Order: sequence, then C-alpha cells, then structure tokens
Amino acid sequence: MDIFTRNFRRRSVLGGAAAVAAGSLIYPARGTFAASETPVKIGMVDPQTGTYAALGASEITGARLALDQVNKAGGILGRPVELLVEDSAADPGLAVTKARKLVNSDKVNFLMGSVSSAVSLSLNQAAEELKTLYLDTGGHTDQVTGTQCRWTTFRTCSTTWMLTAGNFRTLFDKFGKSWYFITPDYAYGHSLQKDYASQLAKAGGKVLGNALTPLGTTDFSSYLIRARAAKPDVLVNLTAGNDLVNSMKQATQFGLEKDMTIAGALIELEDLAALPKEARLGWWVMEWWWDQPNQPHVADFVATYKTMAGGKVPSGRSWFGFASLHALALAANKAKALDTMSVVKAMEGLALPPEVALQPNNPFYRAADHQLIANEFPGYVLSNGTYPDLFHVANIVPGSTIALSPAEDGCKMTYPT
Repeated sequence: MDIFTRNFRRRSVLGGAAAVAAGSLIYPARGTFAASETPVKIGMVDPQTGTYAALGASEITGARLALDQVNKAGGILGRPVELLVEDSAADPGLAVTKARKLVNSDKVNFLMGSVSSAVSLSLNQAAEELKTLYLDTGGHTDQVTGTQCRWTTFRTCSTTWMLTAGNFRTLFDKFGKSWYFITPDYAYGHSLQKDYASQLAKAGGKVLGNALTPLGTTDFSSYLIRARAAKPDVLVNLTAGNDLVNSMKQATQFGLEKDMTIAGALIELEDLAALPKEARLGWWVMEWWWDQPNQPHVADFVATYKTMAGGKVPSGRSWFGFASLHALALAANKAKALDTMSVVKAMEGLALPPEVALQPNNPFYRAADHQLIANEFPGYVLSNGTYPDLFHVANIVPGSTIALSPAEDGCKMTYPT
C-alpha cells in the first residue's frame, strides 16, 4: 500500500507543437513538525508517460523513500520537506515549462530529475536562468558537466564517457574490432556513440556504420537489416527504455545474435524485466546494482524499497532518485541555509555517507564540475535468469579511474559576481 498521500491535479501544457496533458503529484512531509513550519520544497521533473516512463517511475519511488527518511530525521533545517513531481514526458520544452512553474508558482527551493539527456541540457540552462540549484538525476550526456557545465547544476548519474569506458576494453578485447552502432538520435545517443568511437579509434578498431533512430521508434527492421549487411564483430545498441526493449526483441527475431555479439553501454533493470527470455543477452554496464552482499546498508535499503514498490527491487534509477534527494538535504543542512549559492558551495565536494552511497569507493560530487564520481558495474545479462537476478556484475570499476578530468571534459565553471 502507498504510504504517501497523493494529490493529483490535471492540466494541459503546450509542449512543442502539441498540447500535452500531464499531472502534478505532491508527496507531503511526514514526521513530527510544528504546524506553523513552512515546508522546504523540492521540485522533481521526471517522465511519467512516454518511452522513459518506467525509468522515471523508479527515480520517483527512490526519491519518495529518501523523502520519508529525511523527514523522519528532522527534515531540512528542522523544517518538513515536500516533494512536488511534474511529468516531463521526456520533452525538453515541456520540462522547462514545468520547471518554471515549480520555481515561479510553487516556490520550490531546489529542482531535481530527468531521464532524457535532452531534458537535462534544457533544465541545466533553465536552472541557471532561474538561479535555482538543479540536480540532474539521470541524464547522462557528457555536456551537462562538461562543455555546458553551470554553477547551478550537479549530476548524480554517470557521464556517457564513464559508461563507455566502463566496458569498452572488455568488448574490444573479447569480441572484436569492427563495430556497428544503433544510436538514438538525440544528445544521449550522440554522446555515447562519440565516446565509444573515440576509444575504438584509439585502440585501432573500426566503425562500420551508425544508424540514427528517432526516440520512440517501434520498428527497427530497416536499421537491423543494415547492421546485418555490415557484418560487424559487435552490434552496439545504445537505445534505452521502450526503444531498447523493442530493438532487442526484433534483433533476436532476426537472429542477429548468431552472427555478432550484441552489447551496449547502459542497461537498466526495468528494461531487462520487460524483455522476453530470448532477448535477454549481451554485455552492458549497470550504474548501481541491488545485490551487493558485502556492502553495508544495501540489504536494508533493498528490503525497505520493496515494501514501498510492491515487491520490486530497486534499480539504478531508484538509487539516482534516492541519493539525489538525500544529497540536497545533506547539502542544505551543511550550509545551514536555503539560498542557491550557499547550498551549491556545500554540495561541492560533498561525499555521500555509506547509508546513501550504497556502494564502495566513497562517491562524492566533484567541486570543479559538479559530477558525482561513483562506480560502474559492467557485466553481462543472464539469459536464463529470473527477476530480479537478471544480470551478472563482472567487476566494479571506480569512477575515479575512468572519469575524464573537468578540463578534459571541457568544463569551465563560472559563478555570478
């Protein structure tokens, strides 16, 4: 049973050329607070509809769990915390409209969220204009903390470079030097493909082709036919969400796994759970994994999350939402203030405590570019596995060993005078 009271409001918002109906969700504060206490408000812009809805739902659930813990521990500056969630539908224009509404009308103190890299880039710019701290939970493109880094933006998920570096050498050494890419045609896909291609060229490999696929594609047959004709050693599938599910189903219907290795960068537990057994295959990277028997606090987190999520175990997306809301609370309490600049300075260098980090190597938000330096969990899909045992983590790669420096990533952080 949902332990939070939900307040749904329906509204129509114009996003791009289409009117999109989307709801607002308010997860109110819980805990013992004086009735006169003014809540601290966190606005979350995440997809609740569309291609990335399942991933957004996990981020929101993780954030709700953190919200409950923060409020039970005394909130922020002794005040209750509310989480206001808006649906981005993975649409950058709509996401900015929702962010402006959250800041200007709902008076949130901080912003967080995003699955789509295109949305992250848009919120990155909007947050600076709104002079509001924005914590990118799950949009990976390098630019967010690289060439387009901004003083108001931090990021919890990895960069695309870290994702590709997490398993590049394994794919290259184990499966071959000629690669063909299926790439979602927006910032996330472009960034992943560029990073893999850079590492491939440096290692002496070859890109045989790169098929760009629109977000929300349902028929991948033409792209898969081209991939088969190219005869690569490795077919690198960079799609995500429903697109990954559809493309993997169709790739195995074509029997491509018999002629080439199918692999990629990021794979999500939500996607694996949605795939039929015959389409569960390949080598990929997880950004967090629920089964870490020797890591303190992970088992407790998994057990608590399952009671909230109807028996589902937390995914990497769940952890993004959980860690991000906790990080905002930790930084604000450390700053003893709510103004953007004070909390930004408190988040710079902030290390996540073990009960929030839920992984080794002491993840922290790097001061120079505001990127969380955590770990990558490369491995392979267990085709005969049953939920939630669908992935084998072959190694845990410390982010500090593969992350580009802020200078290499192009970040030149500037602050208002």
